[in-house]
Amino acid sequence: MAKRYFLLFFIAVFTLGIQAQSMDAPTGRWKTTDDETGETKSIIEIYEEGGSYAGRIAQILTGNDDAICDKCSGKQKNKPMLGLVIINNLKPEAKGEWSGGTILDPQKGSEYRLSAWFEDGDANKLYIRGKHWTGLYRTQVWTRE
Repeated sequence: MAKRYFLLFFIAVFTLGIQAQSMDAPTGRWKTTDDETGETKSIIEIYEEGGSYAGRIAQILTGNDDAICDKCSGKQKNKPMLGLVIINNLKPEAKGEWSGGTILDPQKGSEYRLSAWFEDGDANKLYIRGKHWTGLYRTQVWTRE
C-alpha cells in the first residue's frame, strides 16, 4: 500500500514539475496580432532546439496558405510561409526572459535582433521585441493558444 502511495506521489510531483517548467518557457503555440487591425493573423509554434528556442509559422489565419517568402533572402527566399522558421537562437537570459536570437519579418524580408519576455509572471502573454541595428524597435504581444 505504501508503495502505491509513493508511486502516486512521485507521478503527481513529476507532472507538476513538467507543467511548471513549460510555463517558464516560451514553448508552445502563440497567436500573433496585426498591429493596425488587431486581427489575429497567424499561429507561431516555438520549440526548444539544442539549448535555445526557434519558432515557425504553424498556421496562417489571414491571407493565402500558399504564400511564399518572396522578399526573404538567402535560404528562406521563395520558401513557403507555412512552416517557415522565423525565430532562431533565442536563449534564456533570466527567468521568463530570452534574448540573443533573431526574428524574421516575412512581409518585409527583414531580420531583427530578438528579445522576449513574460511580464508580471503572466506566461500566457509573450512580449516579442524586434530591434533594428539602428536601435529602433517594435514590440508585439503574442497570446498563448
